[in-house]
Amino acid sequence: MPSKGKPIMDHDGEIAQTDQYLTFTLAEETYAIEIVKVREVIDYVQVTRVPRMPAYLRGVINLRGSVVPVLDLRLILGMPSIEKTIDTCVIIAEVQVDGESLHLGMLADSVQEVIDVNPSQIGPPPKLGSMLDTNFIRGMGKRDEGFFIILNVDQVLSVDDAAHIHSAKAASSALEAA
Repeated sequence: MPSKGKPIMDHDGEIAQTDQYLTFTLAEETYAIEIVKVREVIDYVQVTRVPRMPAYLRGVINLRGSVVPVLDLRLILGMPSIEKTIDTCVIIAEVQVDGESLHLGMLADSVQEVIDVNPSQIGPPPKLGSMLDTNFIRGMGKRDEGFFIILNVDQVLSVDDAAHIHSAKAASSALEAA
């Protein structure tokens, strides 16, 4: 359930409820996730690579004593790998993977802002035929003259991806214990 933002007046002078989203960029496109899924945003930190993991799983970071897997969202979404810049950051989100709550880091080119969006400004994901899976897209937000893609972070990962993440966490924990 999206976080309920502050009530605002709609065009008819009625009070309309808004939902809050964190916007960020990937390859010059704007994406968003529900603010209730975001735990924090941190500057890019060195990621420890875990051997034999897929390329999109960049590795793990130590976040105040917890092992947090870090994903390259660009690779998951079929874009070129992220290039580290001064604006590169890690969005720490809480996602549901196989019925389990998990903190996950997602690399972003930059974080923009937290925005209030009226549900009437959100359209359904585009219909791209049965060949493409768009379950990871919650909707298309309308803003000014453009759109932004609202990701369903619980659906970005497949079952196989979830298994890799659990393996990475276990491998990292085993290395720390040794």
